[in-house]
Amino acid sequence: MWEKIVECVPNVSEGRKVDTIEAIVAAVRQIPEVRVLDVESDPDHNRSVLTFAGTPGGVKTAVLSLFREAISRIDLRTHQGEHPRMGAVDVVPLVPVRGVTMDDCVTLSRELGHEIWKEFRVPVYLYANSATRPEREDLAAIRKGEFEGFFEKIKDPSWAPDFGEPEVHPTAGVVAVGAREFLIAYNVYLGTDDVHIAKAIAKAVRGSSGGLRYVKALGFEIKERGLVQVSMNLTDYKKTPIARVLELIRREAARYGVPVVETEVVGLVPQAALDQVVEYYLQLRKFHEGMVFERRLQAALEE
Repeated sequence: MWEKIVECVPNVSEGRKVDTIEAIVAAVRQIPEVRVLDVESDPDHNRSVLTFAGTPGGVKTAVLSLFREAISRIDLRTHQGEHPRMGAVDVVPLVPVRGVTMDDCVTLSRELGHEIWKEFRVPVYLYANSATRPEREDLAAIRKGEFEGFFEKIKDPSWAPDFGEPEVHPTAGVVAVGAREFLIAYNVYLGTDDVHIAKAIAKAVRGSSGGLRYVKALGFEIKERGLVQVSMNLTDYKKTPIARVLELIRREAARYGVPVVETEVVGLVPQAALDQVVEYYLQLRKFHEGMVFERRLQAALEE
């Protein structure tokens, strides 16, 4: 269909107002050279994650269209949710899929950063592979202080935005834009309402606290379900597989006499990551993707 494909996974600070979410998604769907693949909204986090893919030019146009709708409808001065946030459009990751390199996505992120500031006057920070400084590679470091704290943070010369003046947009905050590898948003629900247990387990599992490398984790209370959640981003599933993360959480939860109730993937997940899980739990010997019927059939049809 398209020779060059980029995936984009913008996180928007609205997970409760259906009309706002639908309008934001519609703004992306109207762009011919992109396809919306998934929309996940979480009312507790008050956050929505869109996944769409398309040509580099189509993705750029779609992001700007999403921004126009989001900042006209979202006011962070009244926004409340479990998930940390610093912008109405909080983060815009760009992932190379086909016919494009990581460097191409870095270039695209810079073009977007310039356009976002120019049109919307929202300060832009480049992160991940697009970062201009080592300390900005980590999204959590940029987001620290959140919307409310950014009015002071942005005055520090070391936190001057990559695009824009050091002045927070009064209702839309700031945004991080960057190129990165495929990320898996993975949550584990625990059979307790004690959020301190979730936070302790999140600390044990995340890489920055001495846990598993390529894992970012926070503990949240999910009040409407009477459960707590270890909410994670797995930034390199090839080096830290899902099964390894889940088994560590199970061991840590057992220390508190707490069961793992269920888990969930937010957004989309690569088939290769699920193949790892199957291979691990079934203890399959010499397993490879060619053993999956649908894949073998597809390959045969493409010959």
